[in-house]
Amino acid sequence: MKILVTGGAGFIGGNFAHLMVNTYPEDEIVVLDALTYAGNLETLEPVMDRPNFKFIKGDITDREFIDQCFEQEHFDVVVNFAAESHVDRSIEDPGIFLRTNILGVQTLMDACRKYGIRRYHQVSTDEVYGDLPLDRPDLLFHEDTPIHTSSPYSASKASADLLVLAYHRTFGLPVTISRCSNNYGPYHFPEKLIPLVISKALAEEPIPVYGEGANVRDWLYVNDHCTAIDLILRKGKDGEIYNIGGHNEVSNLDVVKTILKALDKPESLIHFVKDRPGHDLRYAMDPTKIETELGWKPEYRFETGIQKTIDWYLSNRDWWEHIVNGEYQNYYARMYRERV
Repeated sequence: MKILVTGGAGFIGGNFAHLMVNTYPEDEIVVLDALTYAGNLETLEPVMDRPNFKFIKGDITDREFIDQCFEQEHFDVVVNFAAESHVDRSIEDPGIFLRTNILGVQTLMDACRKYGIRRYHQVSTDEVYGDLPLDRPDLLFHEDTPIHTSSPYSASKASADLLVLAYHRTFGLPVTISRCSNNYGPYHFPEKLIPLVISKALAEEPIPVYGEGANVRDWLYVNDHCTAIDLILRKGKDGEIYNIGGHNEVSNLDVVKTILKALDKPESLIHFVKDRPGHDLRYAMDPTKIETELGWKPEYRFETGIQKTIDWYLSNRDWWEHIVNGEYQNYYARMYRERV
């Protein structure tokens, strides 16, 4: 099977590429990434020279390029991780989110239709459901929970989901959608909460926390997410949506305190800042469907996953320090241009 992984130089896509290359040596894994600010070829360095791996630089919104790529490569399956994904950035500049997260999806699906792809999988987010109240722990997001978005980012992802389902119904395109809770783990871009806290704590710099830090997220270790997607590709039903959650609801403030304790750093580093506009209160996924129908279960509790994550960042300082100082942006030019 030949699998196209778009956005595969990013956080979750990169981890997925690692999993697929190492688990299925008989499959061909092709990563396509535009290498914008969060795309980092150093994430793919461990698999770059594997015989069943290939990297292509390109933009999913470039229709001519995507068409040529599909014609030449003859993909069987497409897994779309490619997306603008930072809520704060979507508030500053919504346009790029609409272009990549909606029009890019359309471009990919048009190519899938033209070249007879066996499965298109859209990687979505729990943020399409909006948020839940903090005082109702019994409420969870289900696959049939109405879409109720809060930011340009979540609106763009919800729009993409609706477009994917429309292509399935109108054109018969074989599709699946997964909606995940907040991921964490290796290769997470340092502007996101957990790697930001780790890097700031190690430097003993102030750690910004929105509002009072009471916002709650269901944390999912990235490898658990990747194994769920792999299972959906192989056993999931066409036209279905699957929620992927970690059963790990933790407030942002408790996440920060957990990391500080693990690093033996003082809580005095915490610096409360003005809250984000429209900041969702709580996310909580019900993954019963994927657990009962496909047999998936998360392997990591937050307590073990966060320590594993901290250990990775301590052992791979070069990776995230290159990002912080901007050096990673030169990696493509230095190391890979001649091999494309």
